[in-house]
Amino acid sequence: MQLRTFNDQQLVTLYLEGNQQAFETLLRRHKDRIFTSIFMFVKDTELAEDIFQDVFIKIIDTLRKDKYNNEGKFIQWALRIAYNMCVDHFRKSKRMNMVNGSDSFDVFQVIECPESHKENAMILQQDHHRLRQMIDQLPPEQREVVILRHYADMSFKEIAQMTRVSINTSLGRMRYALMNLRKMMADAELAA
Repeated sequence: MQLRTFNDQQLVTLYLEGNQQAFETLLRRHKDRIFTSIFMFVKDTELAEDIFQDVFIKIIDTLRKDKYNNEGKFIQWALRIAYNMCVDHFRKSKRMNMVNGSDSFDVFQVIECPESHKENAMILQQDHHRLRQMIDQLPPEQREVVILRHYADMSFKEIAQMTRVSINTSLGRMRYALMNLRKMMADAELAA
């Protein structure tokens, strides 16, 4: 049986019927996206791996208890669980980390660059580094929307549901984040 050709909902159904490979296929299909979204919040590879494992334990428990809402949106549901676990972690530690890359993991390494020319790749890497630094300087609510929209690839409706604000608030936060990033970029160009 070619499980890779099945959609997420079919894989969930097969898993609930006892097919362990169906869940492994779901995990392989979505692990990079879920891990990246967790890492963008916590900035620590080991902590991200711990939360990632906790996310899939919670997913398994929820599926086994038959509490999964069968809407055919497994990845959004899994990302919401990941987000909530990150928020829980920060609530427990009473702090909110800034978002940026690290030496051990760089989200921009998973973005393919078609240019093979080393100089262009180096310039692109420097641009990504500067952009990450600017994202770090955004207010937390704006930074959160940027991460969820561009790194977790979530819609504004999903972001609004996950962060428990209206869609207009999510859109407004993104608008202000983009305005702030443009201003930072303009200021950086003037300083150069």
